[in-house]
Amino acid sequence: MTAALAKIEIESALARRFGPAFQRREKPLVEVLPTGVSEIDLFMSGVPRGAITEIVGAVSSGRTSLLMSLLAVATGQEETCALVDCNDTFDLRSANTAQVNLDRVLWVRCNHRLERAFKATDLLLQSGGFGLVVLNLADVAAKCARRVVSSWWFRFRRALENTSTALIVITPIASVRSCARLVLTVNKETEVWREAEAAALRNDAKLINDRESAMTHARHLSLVTESTFKKQTESLLPHSRLFRGMCVRVNQERPTAWTGGPVRFSTHVYI
Repeated sequence: MTAALAKIEIESALARRFGPAFQRREKPLVEVLPTGVSEIDLFMSGVPRGAITEIVGAVSSGRTSLLMSLLAVATGQEETCALVDCNDTFDLRSANTAQVNLDRVLWVRCNHRLERAFKATDLLLQSGGFGLVVLNLADVAAKCARRVVSSWWFRFRRALENTSTALIVITPIASVRSCARLVLTVNKETEVWREAEAAALRNDAKLINDRESAMTHARHLSLVTESTFKKQTESLLPHSRLFRGMCVRVNQERPTAWTGGPVRFSTHVYI
């Protein structure tokens, strides 16, 4: 009781002498952007806005599928997005299949120039107005990603403060270090991944057969048009089956601590 009273007296004395300088301020709630993957959103509600989120993974680990899901959610909310593509590997057809509204995505192609990618990202963050900015370094050599100077990440973190923009950095190895508020490490489980890939291929073959059958009937009966069939099949996302073989582990998150273990996806996960 004595310690509590002493604490109150000290705080009152500081307030009288220095004003509000020493008053405690409550931290505002962190705004998030949903990922579109229910297992991730269940734990974290999404990726934080006004901060850097790093997605780390090797080739065929599911990092691109997670990126497509984020873009689909953001553009579905009518937010303007920007993708800085260092090695020009963004596939428009896959993005369209993932239901990404490409009219709301600014695609910046950097022609394998790492410095140009960072300068473009800096200009986008400084200009503002984007709900989601993605810096895709997934296909950059690990040794190059490791050599990125920390001043770039500090500059990006500073530019994001007090904004509603979420910056996603996709890397082959962890590179953003302490400047990232959230780090998602994506791994693939070999056996489950093969089974999921086979299911996706079977689903693709079924869609092709159904399309050919439907178009044959359309020519003879004029009941199904090509545009109608396209609209019906676009809602199916064959590549999303690959989430079944994807395991996400949270390495670091501030200020909220991760409460669960690795997230493993089951067959019912679709975007």
